[in-house]
Amino acid sequence: MENQAYIALGSNMGDRYEYLKKAILLLESHEEITVANTSSIYETDPVGFTDQDQFLNMAVQVSTSLKPLELLDECLKIEEKLGRKREIRWGPRTLDLDILLYNHENIETEKLTIPHPRMSERAFVILPLLEMDPNLMLPTMEKPLKTWLQSIPDKEGVRIWKQKNGEDVFALIEN
Repeated sequence: MENQAYIALGSNMGDRYEYLKKAILLLESHEEITVANTSSIYETDPVGFTDQDQFLNMAVQVSTSLKPLELLDECLKIEEKLGRKREIRWGPRTLDLDILLYNHENIETEKLTIPHPRMSERAFVILPLLEMDPNLMLPTMEKPLKTWLQSIPDKEGVRIWKQKNGEDVFALIEN
């Protein structure tokens, strides 16, 4: 499992916490994916389409032998398995999985762009990443990710919901 990737998870329909837990367990159950680290869970105000419930957001770091598009396909399968419907852009969803980073690569295909194109504009993505790695750098940018956080206006819309406690990767989902 030579590749390292960071994946954002979000949910704002039904039992949001349960969807996040199930997504992590489904990632971990794949023979070519190991969940190496998880962030705390944050409750966030919706962005884009704002007439919807608040989200629970977090990020995970995975080790994988999958190539980027194979990892994307797995993420899409998990979304579908957990009832994701794509009806309104940035609309309500049972689960959203976005690959944020894959190794230190820049990838641009019709299906996938890495680093995720809007991640540097979203506190609900940056905060969980920085929690796992405070020195994280984006391959397309010359300054650390933490410097981007200072210029984001909606930081107050991101609140800690369930703090990660201890060293165990699954501490969040077993409580």
